Amino acid sequence: MDYTYIDLFCGAGGLSLGFDEAGFENLLAVELQPAFAKTYRRNFPDHPLLVEDIREISNERLLELTAGKTVDVIVGGPPCQGFSIAGNIGRTFLDDERNRLFKEFVRFVAYLKPKMFVMENVAAMATHLKGKTIAAVEDAFETAGLGYRVQWQVLNSVHFGVPQERRRLVMVGVRGDLKTTFDYPKEQERVYTVKDAIGDLPPLKNGEESDIPNHKAMKHSPQMLKKMSYVKDGGDRMDIPEELRPTSGDIRKYIRYDSTKPSVCVTGDMRKIFHYEQNRALTPRELARIQTFPDTFVFEGTSIQIQQQIGNAVPPKLAYQIAIQVEEALDHGKVSEGKLHRKQGEAV
Repeated sequence: MDYTYIDLFCGAGGLSLGFDEAGFENLLAVELQPAFAKTYRRNFPDHPLLVEDIREISNERLLELTAGKTVDVIVGGPPCQGFSIAGNIGRTFLDDERNRLFKEFVRFVAYLKPKMFVMENVAAMATHLKGKTIAAVEDAFETAGLGYRVQWQVLNSVHFGVPQERRRLVMVGVRGDLKTTFDYPKEQERVYTVKDAIGDLPPLKNGEESDIPNHKAMKHSPQMLKKMSYVKDGGDRMDIPEELRPTSGDIRKYIRYDSTKPSVCVTGDMRKIFHYEQNRALTPRELARIQTFPDTFVFEGTSIQIQQQIGNAVPPKLAYQIAIQVEEALDHGKVSEGKLHRKQGEAV
């Protein structure tokens, strides 16, 4: 029998895709943003999906939604404004109203008492308020329901087959009454470059599109095209002549991907980071490739909504490897018949 999971704040479905590929059965997904939910529904038509505010889902309704089935794992990445680097240093984590959604994640865990949970979030959570934030988070889970043994690591996706420098905190909890342990996936030696990920896609000019879903180039202004034309493979705004060079703004903008290295971290706005050889920003499909979504995964919404969905997602390849390790823990460290063919790093 497959293990079951619930995906909270599911977004486009990076975690769901990884857990599905590992053989888990989805019992419920929750997402507030309609555009994100439209993408999720298109790609996971058989998953029960709620498009509403998680705070409005009562404990009693949770039992109805899960139809009395055992929930083995709860996964998700609650929004993280309250412990971002820009967070109010004078305010404690649990007192910050922006972290109400984190408390809802804890509520689901406390009420449903899954065997394990997986929570993904920004790396800054580990050091915020000199460690007070992460201690408060651990304490919240250690006292939830039957209590959870909590562990966390900051993982860089580039070490797990993802062609991208992306550091995220992954917290895992094991229910206190279970005699099992969780081991994080092992880092891989091979590092994939941005060219490895997108080099075989058909080239596009400014504003051009292709038959491949979401492989459509945005239309840049003549001024922007001129500025980016000066930036070499792996270069930055300093390649632009001084009279044209932007003098303000994020220094992580007006750069060109280095074809020999992994991508910089994919975020919700990549419009001023340019293809390593083509004079344009990356298409949503190229960004999705860097996040390890397959080409069969189609994103819905406006261009900026799609970029946000892709940028917010957990890379499915990393999610898969975490899911396999969760499965191992649920198997009490034993690999049951039929699972021996699956190895860490196997492609999604």
